[in-house]
Amino acid sequence: MSKSSLKSSVVSSFRMSWNSFKSKLLLKYALSYILMFLIPLTGVTIFIYENAINDLRREIEQTNVNQLIQVKLSIDERMSELQQITSRIAYDKQLSSYMVHHPYYEMEAIDTLGNYKVNSSILEDLFLYFHNDENIYSYRGLTNVHVAFGDWYHYSNWTSDQIYSDLNKIKQPMIRPAENVTVNSRNDSMLTMLFPIKPNDLYPTATVVYMVSEEKLTGVMDMILNNFSGSSYIFNQNGQLLTSNNHGNALPEQAVGSLASLEPGIHNMKLDGVEHSVVSVRSKENNWNYVTAIPSHQFFSKVVHIQTLFLLVFCITVLFGIIVAVILAKRQYHPIRDLIEFTKMKSSNYDMTRNEWDWIKQTLHDYSARIDTQEPFVRNQCLLMLFKHGKPDDPEIERMVASAGLEYPHGQGLYVSLILAWDDNLEGEDSSNIRQHLQEMFNELEFPSLQARVYGVEFSAKDQLALLVSVPAEAQEPAQKRIEDVVEAIKIMMNNSIQIMPYIGVGMPYPDLASINQSFIEAATAIDNRILGSNGRVTYFEQLQDMIASTSSEAYWLPKKSMLKLEQSLKQGNETVANQVIIDLIAEIKEAAVPAALLRCICFDLLNSLLKTAHELGVSEVFAGIHNFSVFETLEELEDRLTSLAVSICQQVERNTETEQPSLIEDIVAYVDQKFADYTLSLEHVALKYSISISYLSRTFKEKIGHNFTQYIWQRRMEEVIRLLVHTTAPLKDIIEQVGYLDAPNFIRKFKKETGYTPGQYRKLYAKKEQE
Repeated sequence: MSKSSLKSSVVSSFRMSWNSFKSKLLLKYALSYILMFLIPLTGVTIFIYENAINDLRREIEQTNVNQLIQVKLSIDERMSELQQITSRIAYDKQLSSYMVHHPYYEMEAIDTLGNYKVNSSILEDLFLYFHNDENIYSYRGLTNVHVAFGDWYHYSNWTSDQIYSDLNKIKQPMIRPAENVTVNSRNDSMLTMLFPIKPNDLYPTATVVYMVSEEKLTGVMDMILNNFSGSSYIFNQNGQLLTSNNHGNALPEQAVGSLASLEPGIHNMKLDGVEHSVVSVRSKENNWNYVTAIPSHQFFSKVVHIQTLFLLVFCITVLFGIIVAVILAKRQYHPIRDLIEFTKMKSSNYDMTRNEWDWIKQTLHDYSARIDTQEPFVRNQCLLMLFKHGKPDDPEIERMVASAGLEYPHGQGLYVSLILAWDDNLEGEDSSNIRQHLQEMFNELEFPSLQARVYGVEFSAKDQLALLVSVPAEAQEPAQKRIEDVVEAIKIMMNNSIQIMPYIGVGMPYPDLASINQSFIEAATAIDNRILGSNGRVTYFEQLQDMIASTSSEAYWLPKKSMLKLEQSLKQGNETVANQVIIDLIAEIKEAAVPAALLRCICFDLLNSLLKTAHELGVSEVFAGIHNFSVFETLEELEDRLTSLAVSICQQVERNTETEQPSLIEDIVAYVDQKFADYTLSLEHVALKYSISISYLSRTFKEKIGHNFTQYIWQRRMEEVIRLLVHTTAPLKDIIEQVGYLDAPNFIRKFKKETGYTPGQYRKLYAKKEQE
């Protein structure tokens, strides 16, 4: 390359850079980043430092809560063990008053007491005393009460006379706080527990005495404090201190007394002039309160090493802040520059002096217009889902339906479904044009004078048009009259637009979208029976019964419109609506007062209607078990058989519809494997995405995978958590959130139940195996 070419290239590059910096927007970016690095740096550092302390504090406090719960469970288990021993002693024939006082059997009774003592891991000694007896029994033999609690065990605050009195008078379990007891010239701190027998007896005849070393309880509580200096306490249901364990300076009695009445949870308190973090857990078994108190200043000692790191980061940031700000500003400006270049290609009147944001807004406006064109497709999918399944209980789908504008916007609404159908001989290009015109007309329509909104979608199964009409729930005129006015307005609009009037089937109105599938089935029933209509090509499902009754010489007891609705729901494969119609019909049969012979004929007529529909649909499988359906003794048995038959028919109809998608479940499994970490993933969401019913998806998914949908999601999340625990050092909280689980304590419980370890223990166990 020649010197002149090199010089020209350098000058060109310099000019391009300079032209970039001539942009006011780029200069604003650079200045903003410089200010972001230099001015707020101190505040950010303090904020991060404070958050580090608070996070560490919360983590330690939550750890203390979890450990304290474990201690509570362990001690509750020991106390429950003592209560069980008391019950067994009370009903043990070897330890009855007769056996104990009998010269021949008393040694067997003493051996039995020894067995009870050995079976408990926390008992130092066990005594059995019968009221008004001078002797007391233990695994060592019998002795005088005053000798046992005067010579063997000598209490500093409980005389042998008081003990004798308490042994005879006690009617409820009594637990004495830990106190010094002299045992063979050796001082030991013990808890003494008196349990009357038989338990809950108004007039007990004996007392069981348990002696527990305080070290057995405080040894368990030592697990709470770990490396921190602090105190732990156990209070009984009356707020009396049973035992305590101090690491460091002990709290005064007044401060300890204030801890007894604390509610369960984490508390920040000033005790003896020092800030403490206090954790309290209450037992539901015996209403004991477990409390730990840790001085707050210990939390700060854990983050001292972070200060040096913060200072170093602060100095480096100040030193390189300007350089980094310029680099980031240019990188931030780069996509904006690309967007401007894109705009220049689309527009020939680009003005360099114009603010770049104006061009960005114009570009976003163009893209927004393109997105708006997709909204009708989303609304159509929602309409098809509502007509098929109603509105499922899924927050994400509810938001989608609301955003599509399908809910009545002004308070509570009534919703009704209409179906538009043409004569079978209406074919050709004119028919296609008319239907296209109607679809565009009813895509989104509003009648302000009637306060009605109409949304339409082509129902491809029969090349018909389905309409969702919503009107206000509260009005002076009856609902049926308002629906008829809307239908009349639709007829007038079509009459002014096209020359051929389609048939209109009208369902019944419902107060929410969850039942619009019922109205859709009713509208389809009205269309299929339009030959009975007499209102200018409009057939109302509500009027079918009257029309049928007027054309028949006999009065049908069962509502014919319900039978037609049942037949239509089976043809649509909608088992929810079919089962509801069967339940309603059985309820009407129960209320009717008809002779037994006629009642059985009516029941067989209902069964025959389902079998006839199954035959028309080609569902021949149900006839193999026809004997099971025809044998019933009560209406409840008939209802079970009919609903079972309806489910079989609907499922086969659905399978026939979906046989053209052999790889559907494979696609769904692949989608779940990709999205299992999304906490919003649900069976309803997947069913909507793939346009199938929830029951079909649930049943087919389990048949294909071997697990139901919820179990499979849990299994995939467990596998990912184990992988992250083993191969990363990420915090447990982040890992749990990363796999889409929001309730961390519940996840830890389920993880331990399945693996036998908590996530932390599992990680340590794997690390230990790697080292070995």
